[in-house]
Amino acid sequence: MTLVLVGFLGGLLTGISPCILPVLPVVFFGGASPNRAAVEWNEAPRDRLGHRVVAGRARPFLVIAGLTLSFAVFTLFGTLVLSLLHLPAGLIHWLGLVVLVLLGLAMIVPSLERLIERPFSRIPQRQVRTDRGGFVLGLALGAVFVPCAGPVLAAITVAGATGRFGAGTLALTLAFAVGTAIPLLVFALAGRQLTTRLRAFRRRQRVIRTVSGAVMIALAVALTFNVTDAVQRYIPNYTQALGNSLEKGVSTAASSGSAAGGSLQACQTAAYYGGEGLEDCGAAPAFTGIRQWLNTSDDKPLSLAALKGKVVLVDFWAYSCINCQRELPHAEAWAKTYAADGLVVVGVHTPEYAFEQVPANVEAGAKRLGLTFPIAIDDQDATWTAYDNQSWPASYLIDATGKIRHVSVGEGDYGQEESEIRQLLTAADPGIVLPAATKVADTTPQDAQQSPETYLGDQREQYYGGTGSYSSGTRSYAYPKSLKSQTYALTGKWTLGTESITAGSGAGIRLAYHASKVYLDVGGTGTLTVTAGGKSTKITVSGAPDIYTVASNSTPRDGTVTISLSPGLQGYSFTFG
Repeated sequence: MTLVLVGFLGGLLTGISPCILPVLPVVFFGGASPNRAAVEWNEAPRDRLGHRVVAGRARPFLVIAGLTLSFAVFTLFGTLVLSLLHLPAGLIHWLGLVVLVLLGLAMIVPSLERLIERPFSRIPQRQVRTDRGGFVLGLALGAVFVPCAGPVLAAITVAGATGRFGAGTLALTLAFAVGTAIPLLVFALAGRQLTTRLRAFRRRQRVIRTVSGAVMIALAVALTFNVTDAVQRYIPNYTQALGNSLEKGVSTAASSGSAAGGSLQACQTAAYYGGEGLEDCGAAPAFTGIRQWLNTSDDKPLSLAALKGKVVLVDFWAYSCINCQRELPHAEAWAKTYAADGLVVVGVHTPEYAFEQVPANVEAGAKRLGLTFPIAIDDQDATWTAYDNQSWPASYLIDATGKIRHVSVGEGDYGQEESEIRQLLTAADPGIVLPAATKVADTTPQDAQQSPETYLGDQREQYYGGTGSYSSGTRSYAYPKSLKSQTYALTGKWTLGTESITAGSGAGIRLAYHASKVYLDVGGTGTLTVTAGGKSTKITVSGAPDIYTVASNSTPRDGTVTISLSPGLQGYSFTFG
């Protein structure tokens, strides 16, 4: 029920958020488009009370039903199905655009409309046939409509893409889709009411159909050239604060009093919002699906069953994650300081990018970071899924009986986490004399205005502020005259892919940021030429992808950095500190 509530409220906010604005004209006209069976109001039949009955009264409901169904199905299963069939990732999106254009043309050209409707001619009810067009329109909108990215939608998309969905994910998806559909249905019904009650609309139905078709085609063109993204960037997100507060309130209420009952999910929820103290989060899931172990005796596998009697810290990380790189020195210090007192730190390396699935890359990354504690290579996300983990870094503190007693998500609060480790070590051996607490600098960024992690692959792009289409393929770019804060732009030739972008001739990236430090996750062999504040420096890149510092300031500030990349280098993301 908590998942349903979170999904529904998240969808409801999405349905009134700025990202929905480009779709509203099509929903309005699509739900209101008159039926050819009653071209004039005077020709419409009457109901039992003598009121005129306009054909197609179910159309708004069918438009929204089609949108809800296709959005839910494509979001949850689309990526997985396309991957299994080895089809391009954007195929569903482009098919939706094609259908949208065809429907728009059909509303403008009657002969084309009759041709499209011909396959349904065997259905005896004319009313069913014409309303069916609204359902098809909804299906097309659902295929091309992607709501504003947020925690709810991100969880659904990740679960669908990796095939890690169950009853909870299905409930979350349906609730989100229904929540999004309600504001859209209100708008579609308003369009129908307006067009059926105003005389000007009733007398000019042919004109309204033509305008409706033109609006659908215009939306398809805008989506093709990412015009809608540009519009959204310049409209303040007036629902963001409400969404953050509402999500936090619902999650906190849902977790209140639940931790004592052994709920891992409740502990994870509490951790996102600063939960403190030892809890009962249930039995720790076993390590599963581990491809390889590092830093163990003869690289043999470990098991929680064999570690019973020890206090265990299970730490999820990825080697090119800057947040993890700031957290891992603390985990390493605890592993060394408390090893003799019964603490075992196990680092579960779960990849974010494909290159992090390669064991040799993980091993090299662990050596660069100076990690000596046991590492489990979870390249198929099996242990990640067993813990229902959602972020890097995240750690699970397990007591000597095998129960999870605390969950920590993200960076910071290391003093609290170490205090809890010491409490559990003392509980396991009351007579123990522990060494002094560790002293490792906490480098967690404290600036609330810091730029967000910026992905460069077209699958998760959110902050592109340049010109030209940002979708898979090879094309040339040019820097815009100005660049909005916390966005980036490209110049030269680039090949865009799902996870990364590959530099061609004259390739460069310009980033406007707010942070103390800027890191670029980049792979390949070549050179980065970094220009900032009138000074240029060269950075040699080689080996497996990793993060490189491209800007460093003494304090957080607004800045712009321009990076020229050798052909063949692959950029994955910008992170900040």
